[in-house]
Parts: sequence; C-alpha cells; structure tokens
Amino acid sequence: MAQGLGCRICLQPACCASKFKSIRVEQNLLCRSQAPSHVSSLLGLEEKTVLSKKEKMKLRKERWLQKIESVKMAKQKQKAEAKRKATPVVGDMQPLMEALPELSFLTTGGRGRKPLKRYAEPADFCLMKQAQKHQLLDQEVARFHEVISDPQYRANPLLAISEHLSKRLRQGDEGEPL
Repeated sequence: MAQGLGCRICLQPACCASKFKSIRVEQNLLCRSQAPSHVSSLLGLEEKTVLSKKEKMKLRKERWLQKIESVKMAKQKQKAEAKRKATPVVGDMQPLMEALPELSFLTTGGRGRKPLKRYAEPADFCLMKQAQKHQLLDQEVARFHEVISDPQYRANPLLAISEHLSKRLRQGDEGEPL
C-alpha cells in the first residue's frame, strides 16, 4: 500500500498502515508457485490430476458396472430372504401323511371322479414288463395267503374252491367284471 493513497476500506490516509507495519511478507510467498498452497489443501481445493478421455471413460464404466453389480446383489438378497420366509419349518411328516387321504376326499366333495384310463395289461406273462410281473406276482401271493387263512377253506378246501368258481362263472354270465 502506498502512503499517499490511504486505506481502501475507510478512505483515510495512514489509518490501516500502522496496523500492518510490523508484519513482514517475504517476496517468494507473494509469487505463485507450482505446488498447492497449504490453505488450498486444507480447503480441499487441490489441483486434480488430468486424465485422458479413455481413462475417464474406463473409470465411468467401472463405476457403472459396480452400481449394476450392487443392484444385482441386492435383488439376490431379497429373493433369498423371500424364499427363506416362504419355506415352512417342518417337523414330523406322519400326521400330514395320515391327513392326505381325508384331504383328497374333502376336495372332491365326496363325488367319485372318473379313474384315469390305464393301459390294459398284457394277458401274456411274457409280454409284461418286469415291474408288471412283480406286481402281478405280489397280488397272487397276497391272494394265496388270504385263501389259506380263510376259515371256510381250512374246514373244507374243495367245497370253498368250487363255491368260488361257481360265483365267478355266474358273474361272467351276467356280464359283470370278474
């Protein structure tokens, strides 16, 4: 500040000159330097590094991909949580198994539905599949055990067999299924 000009704030000569007389300012501090000043570093006004256009695009793409990945992860977490909430805690399955036939009866309303059409089993034992053969043999063994345990059969086996055959023949004559 020149002495004859006076103070810029209060416009009086030598008003503020006495206040700053004792302060010494070095010449090298008045010049701009290439290094950032301490004040600008405290304020966060440091010079930014200059990046090429390709580098900027790469950084931008990386940030975009990270954002997409975070959204995917959030959706997966929500989906997993919903799946965990939907899964019931199951203990003993036996009461459920016992209740199933009753439940199916309730849903049909007591009305019998038409049975599903099944393919006719081959009459020849050689043409049957292995599972059909096993099933037929199991049925025959069960029927044999029923016959043996029957009290009429135990009392008189020939009479019980002749009565059974006569009933089957009458059913065949009347057109009823055997």
